[in-house]
Amino acid sequence: MPTLADLPIPLDFEPMEAKLVDELPTGPGWRFEPKWDGFRCLAFRAGDEVDLRAKSGKPLARYFPDMVAALKALPAASFVVDGELTIAVGGELSFDALQMRLHPAESRVRKLAAENPATLVLFDCLTDRKGRSLVEAPLSARRAELEALSARLKAPPERVRLSPGTASLEEARDWLAHTGAALDGVVAKRLDGPYVSGERAMLKIKRMRTAECVVGGFRYERDSRQVGSLLLGLYNDAGKLDHVGFTATITDAERPDLTQRLEKLAGGDGFTGSAPGGPSRWSNGRSQEWTPLKPSLVVEVRYDHVTGDRFRHGTKLLRWRPDKAPGQCTLDQLRAEAAPERLLAKLA
Repeated sequence: MPTLADLPIPLDFEPMEAKLVDELPTGPGWRFEPKWDGFRCLAFRAGDEVDLRAKSGKPLARYFPDMVAALKALPAASFVVDGELTIAVGGELSFDALQMRLHPAESRVRKLAAENPATLVLFDCLTDRKGRSLVEAPLSARRAELEALSARLKAPPERVRLSPGTASLEEARDWLAHTGAALDGVVAKRLDGPYVSGERAMLKIKRMRTAECVVGGFRYERDSRQVGSLLLGLYNDAGKLDHVGFTATITDAERPDLTQRLEKLAGGDGFTGSAPGGPSRWSNGRSQEWTPLKPSLVVEVRYDHVTGDRFRHGTKLLRWRPDKAPGQCTLDQLRAEAAPERLLAKLA
């Protein structure tokens, strides 16, 4: 019986990564795929052994026992595949549901797995049917092997799906125009390119958008009394100011004056709806204390992705908007855009 140690791809193998660029590449030889909103995952199977590894190399199997069971049930005794772990809640992909799985209590993890099981969306294959490495093979050959693996599964299992792709630039542009709730952008890969471990050998393209937000609070820099980040808010349907994210793109030159300006506004209600959290075991020791402000300042920020009415990543501060009334800054700006139906249908 083969073991994971017998696989030609080691468990600490670094996945190929993508470089962020502004535009979709043109010309022949490119393949475009959706960039799904999930956890990147290398999945290993050898006989009865299954392991899952995050992009960082950290083990994921204990947090996704449902996926371990799903991969063990596949009629393929040995493989190494690259994909994205996703969880659908109410018919939409939920990054928050993925984060909730990273819990220390096994009982909690198993409860969540039973309520909302994960799906692994496959987009690359690192070993062939005979267990040989495909790392040096071009993407065209790896994709053919991945499709052959999917075909051997006969009726595709509910929790393992093959990600769609296209060579059409127009179709990729259409996907990019509909990034939002399920799609995090588009990835472009060379059909003749090998799998380059740990390097940014792919391209990722995201649609950047802007929003005007109220500054509902701020955090000081660590071990400093100067502003480190602005906490952003938008008004919900009930008229309450919800915390939606942060921006930390503040230059050293502007910190002293900005700190004084913010401290003069301290003591307000801050966020009257959902508010920033306090210290947690995920904060890596970084201070999570924040100072609430009177809601009078408005900034325009640039962002790339929204999950659950919050900016997924930090935003870029573009400019202050003294011409904008705080009450005009509402959650309507972040309305989730559905992924193209035909893409989700291919995973259904």
